[in-house]
Amino acid sequence: MSDLDRQIEQLKRCEPLKESEVKALCLKAMEILVEESNVQRVDAPVTICGDIHGQFYDMKELFKVGGDCPKTNYLFLGDFVDRGFYSVETFLLLLALKVRYPDRITLVRGNHESRQITQVYGFYDECLRKYGSVNVWRYCTDIFDYISLSALIENKIFSVHGGLSPAISTLDQVMEGYKWMFNNQIVTVWSAPNYCYRCGNVAAILELDENLNKQFRVFEAAPQESRGAPAKRPAPDYFL
Repeated sequence: MSDLDRQIEQLKRCEPLKESEVKALCLKAMEILVEESNVQRVDAPVTICGDIHGQFYDMKELFKVGGDCPKTNYLFLGDFVDRGFYSVETFLLLLALKVRYPDRITLVRGNHESRQITQVYGFYDECLRKYGSVNVWRYCTDIFDYISLSALIENKIFSVHGGLSPAISTLDQVMEGYKWMFNNQIVTVWSAPNYCYRCGNVAAILELDENLNKQFRVFEAAPQESRGAPAKRPAPDYFL
């Protein structure tokens, strides 16, 4: 098993990587992402996912419903971090999958993939708590600068994190995981069930087949008993 495959399995167990491993992973990801476009072209079939917000165990439910990568071709539309308890493990798992299967997972930047926003909504504090320094936060936020801003599926479907209608002002209006707008010309997909562990909403992913036929798959939050305790700081790379 390669180091990368071992790290993917470790992250799937919600176990944080060492700081040196995070740095190396981010450098590898940077080499891949720098070659992608601001509007990245994506082939169908593809499964589209909305906000995750560090809800790692709910992302595991997403993969149970949608299938594992690389068997399923995924498009994630940003907001990987903040608010949830496991932003580090969530983002690093997606990043590791991107490095391992670059043509089977596409990442789009959300408004929370920002240095300023993450200093307010939790990711900065989580990195500091789990690693004892801001280095991992810096490695990850440097990667944010390289992530595509949007995706174009088969030159027909434009996918982006933002651009919500002013008619949708709260999550209460997307409680079913998705919502059509503008005579079914635009759909919002939300993939964080029971948002912030208290909103009670379900989540959804959108599957497009090779002919761009659509199927929504709705899922609920992971059972409480399946959630581990928030990860502790990993062992240091060396001792003084």
